Amino acid sequence: MNDRPHIDYYFWLNSDWAYLGADRLDALARRAGVEIRHKPVNLPEVYARTGGVLLGQRAPERQRYRIVELDRWCRKLGIFVNPMPKYMCPDAGLASRIVIAADKLGLPVLELYKAILRAEWCEDLDISSEETLQTILYRLGLAGTGVVELARARETEKLYQGYTEDAISVGVFGSPSYVFEGELFWGQDRLEMLQEAVLARRSTHDDIAVEESDGVSQG
Repeated sequence: MNDRPHIDYYFWLNSDWAYLGADRLDALARRAGVEIRHKPVNLPEVYARTGGVLLGQRAPERQRYRIVELDRWCRKLGIFVNPMPKYMCPDAGLASRIVIAADKLGLPVLELYKAILRAEWCEDLDISSEETLQTILYRLGLAGTGVVELARARETEKLYQGYTEDAISVGVFGSPSYVFEGELFWGQDRLEMLQEAVLARRSTHDDIAVEESDGVSQG
């Protein structure tokens, strides 16, 4: 059984905030030596069952503030995001299943899901289009790997549904969300707090390992 420390990463393939946090999450995991378990979810379903409201249905004040906050974070991180792209938040089902399929095939997931998010938020492309997704796979050298075929399989659809159910069961209500040892962190602006939790766990684990080693050496 793999007991390596891990972060369960629940995210929507239409999430601009997930795009902003992608590289920092990966860097955090690499520094701390923890695994990221990528779990794309159907966020409209999560919203429907946890009291969330889709962006277009929110009050104008909330929609305006989102743009202000997004601009702040883009300037802070040096990342471009168009707050109102041409194809905004289309059906992300196929994109999600492609990411899940790639993960199951052992292919690199970070660059794939970033490319899908970039296509929507930076390149004005429709990520619900199979043609768009096939182009992304081709650019990443993933064409011909069987990803799309596996994405269409019933087992992948069940995983996608399962990740959505798992997310709701652990308290997820938005994207991106990170769960580490049962503790939920919502939003890319909580990555620093997630890092503190991960490093604290590692420090405790290292202390226990030292104590056990000392115990063995002292007979």
